Amino acid sequence: MIYLVFALKAEAQAFIDKKLDINITISGIGSKNMYNATKKILKQMDENDIIVNVGICGASKEFTIGELLHIDMLTRTTKTIFSLNCVDKEVSQKDRYDVVDMESSGFIEATNIIKNRYMFKIVSDHFEPKSVTKDDAKKLIFDNIDEIMQRIKK
Repeated sequence: MIYLVFALKAEAQAFIDKKLDINITISGIGSKNMYNATKKILKQMDENDIIVNVGICGASKEFTIGELLHIDMLTRTTKTIFSLNCVDKEVSQKDRYDVVDMESSGFIEATNIIKNRYMFKIVSDHFEPKSVTKDDAKKLIFDNIDEIMQRIKK
């Protein structure tokens, strides 16, 4: 079974609309919510099950809006290494982050001993989160579903 955990309903909606045979959980915003939701999922999982966190993120302008990032490996399609920072409030570009989100540390901490875990973030903005609508988030995720599913089924 594949378990997907999202912070926002708008992020999950793309997978719901695609009607894939997966288990979906919405944790709510923040690292603590992600940690708690992920721990509940882990109690249900069998050894061969897969858990995946998918969500949007802010990034510096060297990243393209809509770019898919494989966070567990911290690589881009171009194989460039980058750093991910989990923050508890909005940040601006002047803070000089590569990539930021608000849930990654909760997922990573909860799954630190799980071998079948994946994390994907899609760049939604260049440190302007208020510019991203629910429809924007859903479309960004939807446009990357096939690539995400390919990567976790390898």
